[in-house]
Amino acid sequence: MARASYPERDQPLSLPQVCDALVRDGRISEEEAREVRNANLGSDAQRHPLEMIADAQLQDANTGRLLDLDTLTQWLAHWSGLEYVHIDPLKVDVPSVADVMSYAYAQRNGILAVKVTRDEVQVATAQPFQREWISNLEHITRRTVTPVVSNPASIRRFTVEFYQLANSVSKAGGEDASKHVQSFEQLLDLGEGKADANDQHVVSIVDWLLHYAFEQRASDIHIEPRREMSQVRFRIDGVLHTVYEFPINVGIAVLSRLKILGRLNVAEKRRPQDGRIKTRKPDESEVELRIATMPTAFGEKMVLRIFDPEVLLKPFEQMGFSRDDRERWQRITENPYGIILVTGPTGSGKTTTLYSTLRQMASDDVNICTIEDPIEMVEPAFNQMQVQHGIDLTFAHGVRALLRQDPDIIMIGEIRDQETADMAVQAALTGHLVLSTLHTNDAPSALTRLLELGLPSYLIRATVIGVMAQRLVRTLCTGCKTEGSIDPEAWRTLTRPWKAPTPEHPCEPVGCLQCRNTGYLGRSGVYEIMPVEGAVEELITPECDVNQLRREAYKQGMMSLRLSGAQKVAAGLTTIEEVMRVTPESQR
Repeated sequence: MARASYPERDQPLSLPQVCDALVRDGRISEEEAREVRNANLGSDAQRHPLEMIADAQLQDANTGRLLDLDTLTQWLAHWSGLEYVHIDPLKVDVPSVADVMSYAYAQRNGILAVKVTRDEVQVATAQPFQREWISNLEHITRRTVTPVVSNPASIRRFTVEFYQLANSVSKAGGEDASKHVQSFEQLLDLGEGKADANDQHVVSIVDWLLHYAFEQRASDIHIEPRREMSQVRFRIDGVLHTVYEFPINVGIAVLSRLKILGRLNVAEKRRPQDGRIKTRKPDESEVELRIATMPTAFGEKMVLRIFDPEVLLKPFEQMGFSRDDRERWQRITENPYGIILVTGPTGSGKTTTLYSTLRQMASDDVNICTIEDPIEMVEPAFNQMQVQHGIDLTFAHGVRALLRQDPDIIMIGEIRDQETADMAVQAALTGHLVLSTLHTNDAPSALTRLLELGLPSYLIRATVIGVMAQRLVRTLCTGCKTEGSIDPEAWRTLTRPWKAPTPEHPCEPVGCLQCRNTGYLGRSGVYEIMPVEGAVEELITPECDVNQLRREAYKQGMMSLRLSGAQKVAAGLTTIEEVMRVTPESQR
């Protein structure tokens, strides 16, 4: 098939030109091209021809894949001989790109700077044959300008968002926003800057920050003061990504705005504070954010943990439970009384497991009561109480109060001390089912941890009925394969059994637009479920050895975290490197 000829230089692409080029490339038929042209007669001249073709939902005659806007943009880049660049806002230095050219100039030429170095500016365009702006921009910036091809819809969207954000930061920071702080003393002076938490520009920055976090599937937002700026990072699929760097005084104003929204004491900067915000995502679904602040050498640091009900309440299948895991967990949770423990480090999904388990237990004939610090998410099916240290309402005192509320099931946010452990035991001995969490590396270690807290071994044997340890592993992005963004050989390389990298077979990352070329999208749980019964129960003595407990649990069918992860590797859901990264070193 003959290659498509180039249109006239410095002229915008027209729909007939693009359709003819696709036909000559063998991507669509003459009839399909004619239908697209007829369907778009009199269309808005502002719309790019690729967008009109993407609306037709045609299939690529060469590959059979859908000709969506990204696929068409990649084809356009190949036709024009330029590099294709997907605009990932997490990887764009917004202040730098906004300084390259004015908003009006970017809008007028339909271009957007996406990468800036000392000697070069990479500029995205959806009109690769229009290049008269290149020499002008090189004269203005005194740098080499390299045009690249990007999605026209992304260019329009991020041109507005990047310049609005840069403008809000500039206006919120006032005259000092662009100055570099040279010393810690100057930083203190700047911290007294003019930025106001209620200023409309600060409000805009906070709104952008929250909506952007929701869009990027972030689980946490970190706002961290540094010597010369405030850094914003998102945790996505368990990995932190730097998003933006604010001037110090803008960062202080953003923190103050969030503290106001979370009903915290704005004037108190020396002590850690906790609060919460309830808001809506762009799709109008509700979401809660838990705020935690702490003082650091350069000012207050804030972390906002995002609790999305759709993420926090999941069926066990979506959480990564195998059929055997579900059966073992259900057998443990069906007990009418006793203590069930979920263990793992912070961020391992314990809260999701507990909430999802309790939600499935909830019914009109069951009274479920919780004591939490803080309440992670308000659930109408539960009776929830929050720890209040200021009035001496601790976990232990909360459980004592809950026992007078005729509960059937009690959830204790965390067993941290002997007093709380004693109350959990008392609740279990009086006929209640108690669910709680511990911070241990694996399931057998939970039993020795209770001994360390001071519980007698005979009470542990009498009350603890099961322990589950868990971790979250990143799952392979299925879009990499189904969308054809990587070739089958690359997919096989990513999912192959693990071998040490060699010069011939290096461990190179592969991926697609959905997963930002990481190869991973989303997370799933790996579980180690240990019923406390039989020989395991008999081994719980004052001198019990955790290794002996672990060996006996394996004999009774417990699957280690690494073996659970290995099953997901075998099923093509994750990689051995990811499993090794999150599971304890002791589990071989």
